[in-house]
Amino acid sequence: MSMILALLAAQMSSQVTPVQPMPKGTGLPPPATEEGQVLAPVTALLAGIGARDAARIGEAMRPDATATAATENADGTRTVKHLTRAELLARFAPGAERYEEKIASPAIEIDGDIAMVWAPYTFSINGALHHCGYDHFDLVRENGRWLVQNITWSSRTTGCEN
Repeated sequence: MSMILALLAAQMSSQVTPVQPMPKGTGLPPPATEEGQVLAPVTALLAGIGARDAARIGEAMRPDATATAATENADGTRTVKHLTRAELLARFAPGAERYEEKIASPAIEIDGDIAMVWAPYTFSINGALHHCGYDHFDLVRENGRWLVQNITWSSRTTGCEN
């Protein structure tokens, strides 16, 4: 009996499930995949944050999109703030400070015309780490195009890695 189990184990270890290779150096899904298409408006939105370009951020969002920020303050108190699309976009007026928000290892889930992206992020101002947390993007596909319906993020200044 152990001979059969050994043969079965050897056969199973030689089987490989084919997986599309990730673009080198990105750890992100290839753009042509459905996951890559879901991630595209998220990437565009983050690029808009880096450019402090509210119009560019808005292009990645539905007109009725919303945002929710769950902040852990330095004194340990917590607040939750809900923002309209207009309130969110107003936060990214042109200015001298350089913003950069980077996500890592995004988890992407899709079911029909809804999707979500969940990822840890860091937010830097002028290259210095300012805060971190997790981003959660809810997306919907309309007329073949994925758009952000809601952004929810946590924000803290402790436990951050750049």
